[in-house]
Amino acid sequence: GINAEYGKQWYQRRVREAVVSTQSTGLFPGLGTDIVTVFHLFQISFTRMMIFQILLLSCLSALASAKYSPANCEVCVTFLTKFRATLDSLDSSIGADHKKIEAELRKSCKTTQPKDERFCWYIGATETSAAGSTHLVTKPMSFHKPVEKICGDIYKKDPQICELKYEKQVDLKTVNIKKMKVKELKKILEQNGQDCKGCTEKSEYVKKVEAIAVAQGRVEL
Repeated sequence: GINAEYGKQWYQRRVREAVVSTQSTGLFPGLGTDIVTVFHLFQISFTRMMIFQILLLSCLSALASAKYSPANCEVCVTFLTKFRATLDSLDSSIGADHKKIEAELRKSCKTTQPKDERFCWYIGATETSAAGSTHLVTKPMSFHKPVEKICGDIYKKDPQICELKYEKQVDLKTVNIKKMKVKELKKILEQNGQDCKGCTEKSEYVKKVEAIAVAQGRVEL
């Protein structure tokens, strides 16, 4: 704006003064011409710099204008909703203390669900997290701030949090579980935060997945 234009005019004025000074003294023949060349190069560089700044500001503005939507932040909202239910089932003194909430959060983050685990990593609730931002969850949880708004606050700090998406779930109420491949059965277990340690037969995986299907409301297997 005004400061940028002032800076440009100041440099132009200084370069012109230098050109006049060197040409009038004659002490450095040809130096004036060199300075004029430098001046023109400066004008080109300055223009490019201004274009870059305009493009950068445009990109930042576009990013800032991207509105947060709970519907588009499914992993954050889903995980924290489940975590809120866990807190509600515990002693009320835990749900009012953000330090105790963090301890429970870290327990909940020891999950085999890959997207939930990634979310926990983002907020600093895993052992391998690079930075700690658990306070963005624990403190608002302590005064019962809605989960959707907590995710909105996290989004403001790191929009990537809403890029996490669960993989498409298989409808266990209708699918023929016995005809599924072991790889598919393992995927369903993973998506539901379970595993089948020690399983060697397909029938064992089928049994585990059928149990999940029943828990989700399936009547006939």
